[in-house]
Amino acid sequence: TVVEAMVALPDIIAGLFIYTILILSLGMSREGFCAAMALTIMMLPIIARASYVALSTGAGGLREASFALGASHWSTVWRVVIPTVKSGLTTAVILGMARAVGETAPVLITSGASTYFNANPINHNEMNSLPLYIYAAVRSGEPRNIQRGFGAAIVLLFFVIVLFSLARWISREKTGRR
Repeated sequence: TVVEAMVALPDIIAGLFIYTILILSLGMSREGFCAAMALTIMMLPIIARASYVALSTGAGGLREASFALGASHWSTVWRVVIPTVKSGLTTAVILGMARAVGETAPVLITSGASTYFNANPINHNEMNSLPLYIYAAVRSGEPRNIQRGFGAAIVLLFFVIVLFSLARWISREKTGRR
Protein backbone atom coordinates (compact mmCIF):
# COMPACT_ATOMS: atom_id res chain seq x y z
CA THR A 1 0.00 0.00 0.00
CA VAL A 2 2.82 2.39 0.84
CA VAL A 3 4.60 1.68 -2.44
CA GLU A 4 1.38 2.24 -4.38
CA ALA A 5 0.84 5.56 -2.63
CA MET A 6 4.46 6.63 -3.20
CA VAL A 7 4.24 5.96 -6.96
CA ALA A 8 1.77 8.83 -7.26
CA LEU A 9 3.82 11.09 -4.98
CA PRO A 10 4.61 14.44 -6.63
CA ASP A 11 8.30 15.03 -7.10
CA ILE A 12 8.36 18.23 -5.10
CA ILE A 13 7.02 16.37 -2.03
CA ALA A 14 10.08 14.08 -2.09
CA GLY A 15 12.29 17.15 -2.21
CA LEU A 16 10.42 18.79 0.66
CA PHE A 17 10.63 15.59 2.71
CA ILE A 18 14.40 15.39 2.34
CA TYR A 19 14.71 19.14 2.94
CA THR A 20 12.80 18.78 6.20
CA ILE A 21 14.59 15.67 7.43
CA LEU A 22 18.19 16.13 6.32
CA ILE A 23 18.60 19.89 6.01
CA LEU A 24 16.30 21.36 8.67
CA SER A 25 16.30 18.57 11.25
CA LEU A 26 19.82 17.14 10.92
CA GLY A 27 21.49 20.40 9.92
CA MET A 28 23.09 19.21 6.70
CA SER A 29 23.93 21.80 4.09
CA ARG A 30 22.23 21.99 0.71
CA GLU A 31 24.41 19.66 -1.32
CA GLY A 32 24.31 16.98 -3.98
CA PHE A 33 23.95 14.18 -1.43
CA CYS A 34 20.59 15.58 -0.30
CA ALA A 35 19.47 15.82 -3.93
CA ALA A 36 20.51 12.20 -4.47
CA MET A 37 18.40 11.13 -1.49
CA ALA A 38 15.37 12.98 -2.89
CA LEU A 39 15.84 11.34 -6.29
CA THR A 40 16.23 7.95 -4.60
CA ILE A 41 12.91 8.42 -2.82
CA MET A 42 11.34 9.14 -6.21
CA MET A 43 12.96 6.14 -7.91
CA LEU A 44 12.36 3.54 -5.21
CA PRO A 45 8.59 3.03 -5.58
CA ILE A 46 8.82 2.83 -9.37
CA ILE A 47 11.54 0.20 -9.16
CA ALA A 48 9.74 -1.73 -6.40
CA ARG A 49 6.42 -1.82 -8.25
CA ALA A 50 7.89 -2.80 -11.62
CA SER A 51 10.10 -5.43 -9.96
CA TYR A 52 7.10 -6.88 -8.14
CA VAL A 53 5.21 -7.18 -11.43
CA ALA A 54 8.21 -8.77 -13.16
CA LEU A 55 8.77 -11.27 -10.35
CA SER A 56 5.10 -12.22 -10.02
CA THR A 57 4.53 -12.80 -13.73
CA GLY A 58 7.60 -14.84 -14.54
CA ALA A 59 9.09 -18.18 -13.58
CA GLY A 60 6.15 -19.60 -11.62
CA GLY A 61 6.24 -23.07 -13.13
CA LEU A 62 10.02 -23.09 -13.37
CA ARG A 63 10.28 -22.18 -9.70
CA GLU A 64 8.01 -25.07 -8.72
CA ALA A 65 9.97 -27.44 -10.95
CA SER A 66 13.23 -26.37 -9.33
CA PHE A 67 11.81 -27.01 -5.87
CA ALA A 68 10.46 -30.38 -7.05
CA LEU A 69 13.94 -31.36 -8.18
CA GLY A 70 15.29 -30.62 -4.70
CA ALA A 71 16.99 -27.28 -5.24
CA SER A 72 17.34 -24.96 -2.29
CA HIS A 73 15.50 -21.66 -2.11
CA TRP A 74 18.60 -19.56 -2.89
CA SER A 75 19.68 -21.89 -5.68
CA THR A 76 16.23 -21.51 -7.23
CA VAL A 77 16.38 -17.73 -6.93
CA TRP A 78 19.89 -17.39 -8.42
CA ARG A 79 19.65 -20.05 -11.13
CA VAL A 80 15.98 -19.96 -12.15
CA VAL A 81 14.13 -16.83 -11.06
CA ILE A 82 16.75 -14.12 -11.69
CA PRO A 83 17.72 -15.30 -15.21
CA THR A 84 14.06 -15.61 -16.14
CA VAL A 85 13.02 -12.12 -15.01
CA LYS A 86 16.33 -10.32 -15.64
CA SER A 87 14.93 -8.20 -18.46
CA GLY A 88 11.96 -7.15 -16.31
CA LEU A 89 14.24 -6.17 -13.42
CA THR A 90 16.48 -4.22 -15.78
CA THR A 91 13.43 -2.43 -17.14
CA ALA A 92 12.37 -1.58 -13.59
CA VAL A 93 15.72 0.04 -12.83
CA ILE A 94 15.71 1.94 -16.13
CA LEU A 95 12.16 3.21 -15.47
CA GLY A 96 13.24 4.48 -12.07
CA MET A 97 16.31 6.17 -13.49
CA ALA A 98 14.30 7.68 -16.34
CA ARG A 99 12.00 9.34 -13.83
CA ALA A 100 14.94 10.78 -11.91
CA VAL A 101 17.06 11.95 -14.85
CA GLY A 102 14.78 14.75 -15.92
CA GLU A 103 13.71 16.01 -12.52
CA THR A 104 14.56 19.50 -11.42
CA ALA A 105 12.24 20.39 -8.53
CA PRO A 106 13.67 18.03 -5.87
CA VAL A 107 17.22 18.94 -6.85
CA LEU A 108 16.41 22.64 -6.73
CA ILE A 109 14.90 22.35 -3.24
CA THR A 110 17.56 20.11 -1.70
CA SER A 111 20.69 21.28 -3.48
CA GLY A 112 19.85 24.70 -4.85
CA ALA A 113 21.13 26.05 -8.12
CA SER A 114 24.59 27.23 -9.00
CA THR A 115 26.23 28.95 -11.91
CA TYR A 116 29.36 26.79 -11.74
CA PHE A 117 30.14 23.12 -12.12
CA ASN A 118 30.42 21.16 -8.88
CA ALA A 119 31.44 17.52 -9.23
CA ASN A 120 31.68 16.71 -5.51
CA PRO A 121 28.26 15.88 -4.03
CA ILE A 122 29.36 16.18 -0.39
CA ASN A 123 31.41 19.38 -0.35
CA HIS A 124 28.69 21.60 1.19
CA ASN A 125 28.16 23.61 -2.00
CA GLU A 126 25.13 23.88 -4.21
CA MET A 127 24.77 21.79 -7.35
CA ASN A 128 22.82 22.27 -10.52
CA SER A 129 20.73 19.70 -12.35
CA LEU A 130 21.26 19.25 -16.06
CA PRO A 131 17.64 20.07 -17.03
CA LEU A 132 17.79 23.27 -14.97
CA TYR A 133 21.10 24.21 -16.59
CA ILE A 134 19.62 23.62 -20.04
CA TYR A 135 16.61 25.78 -19.22
CA ALA A 136 18.69 28.62 -17.80
CA ALA A 137 21.21 28.55 -20.65
CA VAL A 138 18.64 28.56 -23.46
CA ARG A 139 16.55 31.21 -21.74
CA SER A 140 19.51 33.57 -21.27
CA GLY A 141 19.35 34.84 -24.84
CA GLU A 142 23.11 34.90 -25.37
CA PRO A 143 24.18 32.84 -28.38
CA ARG A 144 27.12 31.27 -26.50
CA ASN A 145 24.88 30.18 -23.60
CA ILE A 146 22.22 28.89 -25.99
CA GLN A 147 24.87 26.73 -27.69
CA ARG A 148 25.98 25.46 -24.28
CA GLY A 149 22.37 24.67 -23.43
CA PHE A 150 21.94 22.66 -26.59
CA GLY A 151 25.26 20.93 -25.89
CA ALA A 152 23.99 20.01 -22.43
CA ALA A 153 20.78 18.69 -23.99
CA ILE A 154 22.86 16.48 -26.29
CA VAL A 155 24.81 15.21 -23.27
CA LEU A 156 21.52 14.38 -21.49
CA LEU A 157 20.20 12.64 -24.61
CA PHE A 158 23.47 10.70 -24.96
CA PHE A 159 23.26 9.67 -21.29
CA VAL A 160 19.73 8.32 -21.77
CA ILE A 161 20.76 6.46 -24.94
CA VAL A 162 23.72 4.88 -23.12
CA LEU A 163 21.44 3.81 -20.25
CA PHE A 164 18.91 2.21 -22.58
CA SER A 165 21.66 0.51 -24.62
CA LEU A 166 23.19 -0.85 -21.42
CA ALA A 167 19.78 -2.14 -20.35
CA ARG A 168 19.30 -3.86 -23.69
CA TRP A 169 22.78 -5.38 -23.49
CA ILE A 170 22.22 -6.65 -19.94
CA SER A 171 18.80 -8.13 -20.70
CA ARG A 172 19.72 -9.76 -24.01
CA GLU A 173 19.31 -13.46 -24.47
CA LYS A 174 22.62 -15.22 -24.14
CA THR A 175 22.99 -17.90 -26.74
CA GLY A 176 26.17 -19.85 -26.81
CA ARG A 177 27.53 -22.98 -28.34
CA ARG A 178 27.44 -26.07 -26.20
